[in-house]
Amino acid sequence: MIFGYYDVVVVGAGHAGCEAAAAAARMGSNTLLITMNMTTIAQMSCNPSIGGVGKGQLVREIDALGGFTGLVSDRSMIQFRMLNRSKGPAMWSPRAQNDRLQFHVEWRRVLESIPQLHFLQDSVQDIIVNRGCVEGVKTGLGYTIFAKTVVITSGTFLNGKIHIGDKNFGGGRMGEAPATGLTQRINSLGIKSGRLKTGTPVRVDGRSVDFSKLAEQPGDEERGQMSFREDFNWAEFKQLPCYIVYTNKKVHDILRLGFDRSPLFTGKIEGVGPRYCPSIEDKIQRFHTKEAHQLFLEPEGRHTIEYYLAGFSSSLPDEIQIEALRNLPGFENARIFRPGYAIEYDFFYPTQLTETLESKIIQNLFFAGQVNGTTGYEEAAAQGLYAGINAHMKAHGLAKFVLSRSEAYIGVLIDDLISKELEEPYRLFTSRAEFRTLLRQDNADFRLTPLGYAIGLTDRFQYDRLKKKYKNIQQILNFIGAHKVIGYNYDSSEWMLPQNNAIVNLISRPGIKMAQVLTEFPALSSFVEDIGATQDELQQVEILIKYAEYILKEIEIAKRIKKFDNLYLSPDIDYSAFTSLTIEAREKLTKYKPTTLGQASRISGISPSDLSFLLIYLNKEKE
Repeated sequence: MIFGYYDVVVVGAGHAGCEAAAAAARMGSNTLLITMNMTTIAQMSCNPSIGGVGKGQLVREIDALGGFTGLVSDRSMIQFRMLNRSKGPAMWSPRAQNDRLQFHVEWRRVLESIPQLHFLQDSVQDIIVNRGCVEGVKTGLGYTIFAKTVVITSGTFLNGKIHIGDKNFGGGRMGEAPATGLTQRINSLGIKSGRLKTGTPVRVDGRSVDFSKLAEQPGDEERGQMSFREDFNWAEFKQLPCYIVYTNKKVHDILRLGFDRSPLFTGKIEGVGPRYCPSIEDKIQRFHTKEAHQLFLEPEGRHTIEYYLAGFSSSLPDEIQIEALRNLPGFENARIFRPGYAIEYDFFYPTQLTETLESKIIQNLFFAGQVNGTTGYEEAAAQGLYAGINAHMKAHGLAKFVLSRSEAYIGVLIDDLISKELEEPYRLFTSRAEFRTLLRQDNADFRLTPLGYAIGLTDRFQYDRLKKKYKNIQQILNFIGAHKVIGYNYDSSEWMLPQNNAIVNLISRPGIKMAQVLTEFPALSSFVEDIGATQDELQQVEILIKYAEYILKEIEIAKRIKKFDNLYLSPDIDYSAFTSLTIEAREKLTKYKPTTLGQASRISGISPSDLSFLLIYLNKEKE
């Protein structure tokens, strides 16, 4: 039976699928979102939080382009914290604790408000391909669905297997069936897959915890939010606290009793897990000299007694997990909702994708999210948005949408995935970006909203809001640059300045805060009030002044590097014929087929002499 004809079909409704479907439909594509369970759209399978170091930057960028993860996070937020405030603004990273159920409700509300987005609860069993080009999908209910482009965002469901000690069974999440058959079909098209592993902690009944024995971790007193697009009403917002607790020697000894039954150590788990977010048993094994590990007890929502114990991810037998749990301070009488578990799943090597996340092997077939070997809601959502935009563009014969490493953390994420070997689930860190001072969380709207507006994803209201913000910042900078410290004699070594020195020189000093300057200079304070400048705008002014030298330096470096990214390599080049290249370079270039010289430069094993040869080759081709 033919179900219908669409511009874009998105398979899977996790964080990647939701962003992909919303983007394609809002840009004008007739879009179908297929999910095995409509009641788990945008499910927070693991930690009920959005953002964090590196991840918060991604959420701000998604929001600036017109995506919804930040907006949905704000509408379901129960706590906000800006991480790394003690460091420079390039490292500041917003993080929100969320109401798990409300997050799903808000995402579904967003999706159902998009007129050109349609839904089907079903599983995809087959992909229709003709002459190397995707033409649609076939489902478990026997429907044939034709599409110009297809986006695969199946998360951890492809041949998913759950492990708890000696027990293992199929599942994409606890209580949900895996997706079978699709991996084998995609493999038959020549696309290679592998196995990865991730895990989730025990869920605890909050009524059974003695919170007096735990250290409370409140949210920030200062205003903060994930999205640029709505002003969060903090007057009506009550934050819920999280709590900190530490493991101890007895807990470690109990956990070790289950090591001989742990699928992680017995070889039952074939997939590689994330090194930076190991299970509790892995941490004890690897850091055996450490006597305690920090854990965070986090509420699952405003209207539930369920708590999430971050840092206690485990695949040990459930009785071992419970006994160890009850030897934590405050957890002596703890009851659980469910034990922690590990999950193995199939992924497809992302080096088989182009810079738009389209398959190099099958045209019009895109992949996004954990099927590309990443971990985390934020990495998945960013890829989903990116793939959804490009699936729409391809369906309508429009120019591809590409972000470079100097434009966005999303550009860093995509470039890393398509040009580097994946040895473990990929997580984005600020350290992966060469241009951290340029790619701050606070300026994501300046960097990306004009691009989102140009492709029809960002609306006029958001664009006009940015223009007003830009105008206010420029006015404040001009005012500060034009006014001097006249007759000022503040009795502090920090503030000592020669007479008639510009105010900008005062703000540029490390120990001086913008708030202090506003207090000491009424004229500036009055001007700021007259134009209606916000705290975010004042913060932006302070950062631009204090870090001007670093920003200019990174801009110059980015310009030089971008020249390589604008030198395109044909996919038809026969690198094996270039004897001037090293053997390793010939093998790697043939395998990955980079589309630009910049991408080639970031492949491990490509030497400066290899790049010099390719540059000479491109110049000869141009001549």
